[in-house]
Amino acid sequence: MMCGKTVIVTGANSGIGKATAAGIVELQGRVILACRDPGRAEEAAREIRQQTGADGSQVLVKQLDLASIKSIRTFCENIIKEEPRLDVLINNAGVYQCPYSRTEDGFEMQFGVNHLGHFLLTHLLLDLLKSSAPSRIVVVSSKLYKRGEINFEDLNSEQFYDKALAYSRSKLANLLFTCELARRLEGSGVTANALTPGIVRTNLGRHVHVPVLAKPLFNLLSWGLFKSPEEGAQTSVYLASSPDVDGVQGKCFADCRPQVLLDKATSQDLASKLWDMSEVMVGITT
Repeated sequence: MMCGKTVIVTGANSGIGKATAAGIVELQGRVILACRDPGRAEEAAREIRQQTGADGSQVLVKQLDLASIKSIRTFCENIIKEEPRLDVLINNAGVYQCPYSRTEDGFEMQFGVNHLGHFLLTHLLLDLLKSSAPSRIVVVSSKLYKRGEINFEDLNSEQFYDKALAYSRSKLANLLFTCELARRLEGSGVTANALTPGIVRTNLGRHVHVPVLAKPLFNLLSWGLFKSPEEGAQTSVYLASSPDVDGVQGKCFADCRPQVLLDKATSQDLASKLWDMSEVMVGITT
């Protein structure tokens, strides 16, 4: 189904991203693991090759640090130089509820990586995606977007920081970005859709504190109630590969089905304003 197609997956060294990459490879796609840590990414690539029987040309590793504008630009320059086509971009990488910190360029880490980094990455790869049309952009959000609010007076959380609310805001930004991107891509042959994977057993929650005495119970419950990475990746693989979503634009999916979002996640005014401010923040001049 994906034979001859090239797919970039950000944050593909573990969790949903790794499972997504493996799912694409199993469909005969060629995957570029775009990861901050090349060592961990190479280990993931070896495991994916062993799991799927793929050769070295089908699973590649490229260094990408979404907390660095310089790294994003270098990654995209290399992709454009080396890759004749790009069929699918999966914006999967994420930082979850970390203590307050800043990216290399001074952005609050969760907003900087989860939204701004992918915003710039997508912008820089858009011409390659358009020349490869029909092509797809897949954005991984979260149902926790419902708790998020876009405070345009404090996008960098300099006045107030709550790690849970900051994560939710970044996930709301993902959905607003998808909404505006889809509007701008109408008629281009490139589609943009988002998804919420549900609660998945990954290392994304490494910054979440669980009391020592509660950890055995938490671990038991997580195995019983949370999705496996493979289950969490199903909708990402579906949106990247399924003919069912050919031409589908600007929707959000969960469990491979379209979802109805809260109004704040589809507001044209919010999406347009966030787009304009994001361009300024990452230094895009149009």
